[in-house]
Order: sequence, then C-alpha cells, then structure tokens
Amino acid sequence: MSPDIHLNNHPYEENSIADDRPGGNTASGGCCGHTPKTEDLAETSGDNLAACPVMAGTPVIKCEAEEVGLYRDYQGQRYWLCCDGCGPLFDADPDRYAATA
Repeated sequence: MSPDIHLNNHPYEENSIADDRPGGNTASGGCCGHTPKTEDLAETSGDNLAACPVMAGTPVIKCEAEEVGLYRDYQGQRYWLCCDGCGPLFDADPDRYAATA
C-alpha cells in the first residue's frame, strides 16, 4: 500500500500533519504519531521489534503494542500495528497486509 493511500484512508489522520519524507510519516513520526521514540527503539531488543504491516517500515515495539491491543492474529501469525487506525485497514484485507509483512 502506498503511504498516500494509507493516509487518505486513515480515520485519525485529520489531526496529523504529514511531512515530505518518504513513507508519508507525520511530523511526530509514523502514520499518526505512534512511532516509538528513538531512545526506546535503541533500548529494545530486536526480538521485541516489528514493522507495521499496514504502514510498512513504521517500527513497532511488540510488548507496547500488545499492551494496548494493537495487534492481529491471522492464520497462525501475529501482526503488530503502529496505531488504532491500522487495525480496521488490516481487518478489511488481512491477506494483503500479511503478504507485506
């Protein structure tokens, strides 16, 4: 999915300001500002990191995502999401997003 499509379909995007970096991230990082802080990423082991399958390339700290329900289990695999807006998009077409993970 291109970032532009994601941003246009994102239900929480009205309060975000997209910058011009590749990937269409918002000013606070990630599709709606939920990208972990750089220092948190640096302190997190690789086993606890994933990329959001909806907003490809957006890092997710697995344990933090699980604490707030930002994950989906699909065909025996767990997918971690970067924000609430990615859940409905994943749910609508899980095969599409599972293939990108």
